[in-house]
Amino acid sequence: MIFSKAISILAITAALSAAGARGQTNSPIPPDGQLTTPYRVEIVASRLQAPWSVVFAPDGRIFFSERPGWVRVIQNGKVLEQPALLLNDVASSVKMGLLGLALDPGFGTNHFLYLAYNYDLGKEKYRMRVVRYREQQNHLLEPKTLIENIPAYRNHTGGRLRFGPEGCLHITTGDANDPPLAQRLDSFAGKILRLNADGSIPTDNPFVGRTNALGAIWSYGHRNPQGLDFQPGTGVLFNAEHGPDHGDELNLVSKGENYGWPIIHHRLAREGLHSPTLEFTPAIGPAAASFYRGKAFPELTGKLLVGCLRGEGILSIGFNGTNPISCERLLHFKYG
Repeated sequence: MIFSKAISILAITAALSAAGARGQTNSPIPPDGQLTTPYRVEIVASRLQAPWSVVFAPDGRIFFSERPGWVRVIQNGKVLEQPALLLNDVASSVKMGLLGLALDPGFGTNHFLYLAYNYDLGKEKYRMRVVRYREQQNHLLEPKTLIENIPAYRNHTGGRLRFGPEGCLHITTGDANDPPLAQRLDSFAGKILRLNADGSIPTDNPFVGRTNALGAIWSYGHRNPQGLDFQPGTGVLFNAEHGPDHGDELNLVSKGENYGWPIIHHRLAREGLHSPTLEFTPAIGPAAASFYRGKAFPELTGKLLVGCLRGEGILSIGFNGTNPISCERLLHFKYG
């Protein structure tokens, strides 16, 4: 992967969110770092309207979502004039709209692409749904709704999609500005969900068969997770999450576990609830997250890159196994 693509993934996908304005100031601030391998930054696409998610097809094409409700394609270095998809039922406001994209692990043969977007049931009763499409000649066809009626609001709607190494689709959801929903197992809000690629519920999900619990839930107690990726080699899931009044988080996400919101936040701890693996105050505004899988920058091997909104840069987190051991900011205040 050339660095210009890394910039596209982690900077362009910043979904115009905002973190809190007040809070503790006793958390460590990552030091500024620098890339030792020479690089150049290229503009891949411009004059866009709130681009949110970027995915790379095996044949070199780039698909990306714009929050007002369309999917665009970059082919041979140019943005195609005709969108791959225009949605007419998207509720786009503040931080809502057409958000996450994911390519099926078998995209090279089945051409399935998944997207998450917000819609309105009427009278500002906002929801989010996840839909699978089949791509044909740069157009998205044959929509199949996999899950819907996920509570949403103008912010805190999650919306990140990521396939795990086992082939299941993971979906982040926000608390929909109703924090207690994050603790309720009969609500999709404030969760990470896990589905089979066809929308069915995996039988090994933690709450399958439990009374008053939704089988699609993988973990709960989340506030607004927008970053999600699996560590190469271990398959461990990490998420980057917006906290309240600063207190942004990096979490190691485990099956069936409770990440505490709104009962705990920042560095608070309580038995049975997971405190964050890393906590950031002042806020950095963590958005898209991706483990570096390229070869062009050896210094980034094994590191998790997190696009920071308020932090205006890229967070680079190094690990010893699954334990973070280093954290620095790249391109801090350099590109906005």
